Amino acid sequence: MAFTLGHRAISAGYRLAAFDHVGSTNAEALSRARDGERGPMWFVTSEQTAGRGRRHRPWIAPRGNLASSILETVDASPAVAATLGFAAGLALEAALQKISIEASQRSAGSDDMKFSLKWPNDVLAGQRKLAGILLEAESVPGAGLAVVVGIGTNVVAAPEGTPTPATSLAALGVHIGAEELFATLSDSWTEFRAIWDQGHGFGEIRRRWLERAAGLGQRVAVQAGGATVEGTFDTIDDTGCMMVRTFSGERVPISAGDVYFGSTASVGAA
Repeated sequence: MAFTLGHRAISAGYRLAAFDHVGSTNAEALSRARDGERGPMWFVTSEQTAGRGRRHRPWIAPRGNLASSILETVDASPAVAATLGFAAGLALEAALQKISIEASQRSAGSDDMKFSLKWPNDVLAGQRKLAGILLEAESVPGAGLAVVVGIGTNVVAAPEGTPTPATSLAALGVHIGAEELFATLSDSWTEFRAIWDQGHGFGEIRRRWLERAAGLGQRVAVQAGGATVEGTFDTIDDTGCMMVRTFSGERVPISAGDVYFGSTASVGAA
């Protein structure tokens, strides 16, 4: 089965570059942006050999998993463009809900799959990481900011030894192909990208994201820059920062870091 865009994505003018295998879909998208490509354009493969996640961690997609990146040119500051990651999380969560329901119906199952969004850029199934999102951006002459949103999803296999234990759709009993997931994701992205609207719609994105947030109101430990902030995950602010209410009552904004919730918060802080 070949990768194809969903009907809604096609109608919205999205284009597609699909690869049998590639080092990194994000790197490919950024290279095209430097050569003058302005998007909107998807770059997708089911085998990624040199991908990367946050903090330069490797993100390898063995054949059958989904590595995808969307290149958009936006008229927004880098800080505002960064909030597009929350739209990406919502788009992927919606796509996963849709395909898991459809897969369950095909197999005469009835279990509802529950996914949640872990700040800043993960999608969880239960307590396990199913997908990750990485944003990269560069200024382009006369066109604003080229933003690449990389979305990697464990479809058939999950890595071991990751900071957050990982899982795959196959391990969850959802047996679909990367191609089917991608077509649904491309349509879902079109919806949430329109809601985000150059950052003007982040208020609505924020509201929906918080409805699906993992660990909201729970104990949290965030490691960043060699320091650890502990407290309760209070909310995200209108810039996308995590707000942690410390045990002394202070509200601390966190712009980046490794997040540990609940019983793992004490482990992460150790």
